[in-house]
Amino acid sequence: MSDLSTATISVDAPLAAVTDLLFALDKYPEWSSSIKSVEVLGRDDLGRIIKAKMTIDAGMMKDRVILDYDWSKAPAVLSFSLDDADLLTAMDGSYEIKSIDADTTSVTYSLTVDLSMPIPAMMRQKAEKATIDQALDQLKRVLEA
Repeated sequence: MSDLSTATISVDAPLAAVTDLLFALDKYPEWSSSIKSVEVLGRDDLGRIIKAKMTIDAGMMKDRVILDYDWSKAPAVLSFSLDDADLLTAMDGSYEIKSIDADTTSVTYSLTVDLSMPIPAMMRQKAEKATIDQALDQLKRVLEA
């Protein structure tokens, strides 16, 4: 497993607005340019998505993945792990969401990815970081619009 890549951003939006956007996994293609499609494969008793098939195009990371979502620490943390993919052999990540004050929220996105093909660690980490930064920037842009 590769090293974890992480970034944090402060969003001028209340915690509820941030979690509403992040927890609507099936709506990601509407605001995240890296997520091209989402097909819900399973929900829990509360209606939350626990398994989804996604088409991802994040630069050099292009794949069709099936992710399992863990809601056990929600709303503070939403984590996911790879169930299946065409090229990736591992993909684990999480969004950690904290209220700074009534109108400001901190979001930390952590991600680690392993590929079936040999790619230098520096290139993989750069791609992970670019994916994280883009996702957080797009999240901030949507919430602060």
